[in-house]
Amino acid sequence: MDNIVFGRNSVREALRGDRKPDKVIFVNGEKTPPLAELFALAKKSGAVVQTADRKRLDQMCGGQNHQGVVAVVPAKEYASVQDILDAAQAKGEEPFIILLDGIEDPHNLGSIIRSAECAGAHGIIIPKNRAVGVTPTVMKVSSGAAEYMPVARVTNINHTIDDLKKQGIWVAGADMNGDDYTTAPLSGAIALVIGAEGAGISRLTREKCDFIVSLPVLGHIDSLNAAVAAGILIYEVRRRRNN
Repeated sequence: MDNIVFGRNSVREALRGDRKPDKVIFVNGEKTPPLAELFALAKKSGAVVQTADRKRLDQMCGGQNHQGVVAVVPAKEYASVQDILDAAQAKGEEPFIILLDGIEDPHNLGSIIRSAECAGAHGIIIPKNRAVGVTPTVMKVSSGAAEYMPVARVTNINHTIDDLKKQGIWVAGADMNGDDYTTAPLSGAIALVIGAEGAGISRLTREKCDFIVSLPVLGHIDSLNAAVAAGILIYEVRRRRNN
């Protein structure tokens, strides 16, 4: 499944982006306007265009909702941390990076990538071990944002934090018992650290952060979904940059 993109938005962005599909497969017998648009786009891109029954597409996607279209694409190339810093410099902006400490749910990673891309972040950094990579499900949930958002995989998140701090980037961890996010210093060159589902940020990573920010929790449960928390903090950083 690593070279599969499925879902109408994800396939559309793949066809428009740099990672052009080699083949696009449509479900037999469905000629809805969205699929007709994608069919024309696939033909124009030069991809091999095929049709197949729904069972074959279901098998290719592991039974997930493909919305009638599947694309076979070259493997996703991960960026380097330097690529992310260079992207910020090319735009004349201070770096805005999201580091993910052990996110294992592809739906959370896909949602975070989508929020980060919409908010103008320069890149996302994930660990190579004990964390989800950019899978087809991540691509689908991101609605194609993963085609545009640089994602770097690193061996050691804590060493990466040290390197970012040496380049003048403040590192803010999202965890309980921190500063209120509305008053925390989230301006300038910033890297947000979002912890794993349930476990949160690891102890060593928390100690590496320059400061900790928290979101108010007023209900009966004591934490937010990782993707929801990330989305709120990402847009708080964007709000500060707009002011």
